[in-house]
Amino acid sequence: MLQHILLFITLLLYSIIVSQSLSYIISLRRVQQALDAPGYLNWRKLTDQLFHQRFRPVVYASLVSNLALVIVSALFKELFLFGCSTMAFVALVADTWVAVKGNLPINAIINQWTPQNIPADWQLYRRRWLQLFSVRQVLNIIGYTSLLAAAVFRHL
Repeated sequence: MLQHILLFITLLLYSIIVSQSLSYIISLRRVQQALDAPGYLNWRKLTDQLFHQRFRPVVYASLVSNLALVIVSALFKELFLFGCSTMAFVALVADTWVAVKGNLPINAIINQWTPQNIPADWQLYRRRWLQLFSVRQVLNIIGYTSLLAAAVFRHL
């Protein structure tokens, strides 16, 4: 029963994380690419400010619940669940690492800009941010799909 509860909680939290990736696939990437420099600066700053404070607890909770799922599935010798939850956890750790080492430093640079001092190469920052986020999207989708596979196929 504990595995079921942990899998449910982990899936729920991971679904919030993967929703960001799916939103970018659906439209947000193109929205950012269509903005001019002042529009992009405003959008990036507002998104970073509002998103950062609400998303961080979700990531921490997801890491904790996913790690607990890995441990419990190992203890109960549920090999398929262990494999899927381990893959999801590795993907989430990798996503977090790319965010912390790549996206967040770019956000910090952009947050120092004002409409009067946007650098001429601002599009390079946007392009690099989106490239890094593309890696994170792949990781998030792999991790979430692994958890879904565990939920659907583990008793077959």
